[in-house]
Amino acid sequence: MLVCRTRDETANGAPEQCCRLAPFHAGVPRRERRYPTDITDAQWGLIDALLPDPGFIKGAGGRPEARSRRQIVDAILYMVDNGIKWRAMPADFPPHSTVFKYFTRWEAAGATGTILDTLRGRVRLAEGRNAAPTAAVIDSASVRGAETVGAASRGYDAGKKVNGRKRHIAVDTMGLLLCVLVTGAGVQDRDGATPLLEQLAASFRRIRLVWADGGYAGKLVIWAAQTLDLAVTIVKRSDKKGFHVLPRRWVVERTLAWIARHRRCVRDYERLPAHHEAMVRWSMTRITAKRLANRV
Repeated sequence: MLVCRTRDETANGAPEQCCRLAPFHAGVPRRERRYPTDITDAQWGLIDALLPDPGFIKGAGGRPEARSRRQIVDAILYMVDNGIKWRAMPADFPPHSTVFKYFTRWEAAGATGTILDTLRGRVRLAEGRNAAPTAAVIDSASVRGAETVGAASRGYDAGKKVNGRKRHIAVDTMGLLLCVLVTGAGVQDRDGATPLLEQLAASFRRIRLVWADGGYAGKLVIWAAQTLDLAVTIVKRSDKKGFHVLPRRWVVERTLAWIARHRRCVRDYERLPAHHEAMVRWSMTRITAKRLANRV
C-alpha cells in the first residue's frame, strides 16, 4: 500500500514532499495529484512552514495529527475553487469533517492571514519592492447569499439588486490582498470602509495613501485623515464616452475578478462572515503562492 512518505523517501527517485510532520503519518495513504487545484512541491514548500504548530509539538498536549497537512490544504483549495458542498468532498481527500475542522481551526488561529501576509511580502521583494506596502486601493463587491446565510448577517444592495453580503477589500498597488471585511450587502461603501481602514492602519503602519472610487467621497475622507492619518484620494470616473481604464482603480477591480474566478466566492454559502473572509484569503493564497513559486 502507498503510504505518506517523508521528504527523504522516494517512489521513483524524485523527492516527494508530504509535510514537516510526515514522521507522524506512517501508514496514512498517499494521494496522487490529479486535480488542477493540487499544489505543486514548490508551492507547498512555501506554505508548509507557515502553518501553525500543533499543540503536541509545542508541549501543550493533544494527540499527534494523523492527517497529512498537504492533503488538508489541497482539499480546502479544491473546495474554494470548485464551490462544492463540504459533504461532497471527493473520496480521495480526508473526510469533510476533518477538512472543515482544520479550516476553522487555522482561521481562528489567524493562520490564513499570516500565510497570505508572508507570501505577499516575498512576492513584493521578488519584484524589487519593499515587503511592506506604503499605498493601498479599496473597493467592494456584493455577492448573493445562499439560504445558509442568516438574516442577521445579510442585507439588500439596492444599487446592484443583490440580496446577500458585501466583501470590502484593500489591496496593494500590485493587486495583492491586504485586508478583507464581509458585511451585509446593505452596508454602504463608506460605512464598510471605516472598519476596513481601521484594520488596514493597524496592520500596515507604513501605508499613508489610499485610492478609492467616488462611493467613498465625503465624510470618510476627512475622518480617515483626522483619525488614522490616511490620505484617501478619490479617483473619479472619466467624462469620456466608452470604456476607459481608470488609474489605480483598475488594480482592485482586477483583484475582485481574480477572487470571483473561485466558485465558492461567486456566491456566499457561509454561515459566518468570518468563514467567507477565510475563503477569500485562501483564494488569494492560491494565486499568490503560484505567482511566487513561478519566480523561484
